[in-house]
Amino acid sequence: MNLLSKLNKYLSVIEDNLIKISGISLFIVMILTSFQILSRVAGYPWPGYLELSELSIAIFAFLGVAYAQRLDTHIRMELLVGNISGKPKWLLELVSTILSLTVVVILIYFSLLFAIDAYIIGDTTYDYLYPTWPAKILVPIAFFIWALRLILEIFGFLRMTIYSDVEPIAIPIMKTPEELANEEIRAIKD
Repeated sequence: MNLLSKLNKYLSVIEDNLIKISGISLFIVMILTSFQILSRVAGYPWPGYLELSELSIAIFAFLGVAYAQRLDTHIRMELLVGNISGKPKWLLELVSTILSLTVVVILIYFSLLFAIDAYIIGDTTYDYLYPTWPAKILVPIAFFIWALRLILEIFGFLRMTIYSDVEPIAIPIMKTPEELANEEIRAIKD
């Protein structure tokens, strides 16, 4: 197993755990929202619940971005990339991934400054004064994991650009509609 495969495996474990945390937190917020609605109807609303649920959005909104990148579920130019094959396809993927990494690094920088600023000034929610920096620090952390995924993809696409006949490692492989349908059929049968 080469270094790229090992790094992909380790990063995949981190991404899988983050998406589990994201899913569990979303489920908890959903259940608590249901209880909040029932308690409000009964005349006993939970103080500060709305602010806490707003702060929790950072968990399920951002922790899954690297996972989505790995599974190739982000919005892309499928029509363009899907009609190209061989080295030109891998080169186009390489260039677009480098551009994506540039954007993500900029987002990391400014979201980290934003979180640090919230910590330094003691930023809180309006009514119940919950600190906002824990939610804000999740954004650059999630983007950092995403940047690691993009770096792995850059090396994977570079490898495919140079050696287009090798097996792809650490890059998403676009599937045809037929392949996706067959996978869904197998999943239903299993």
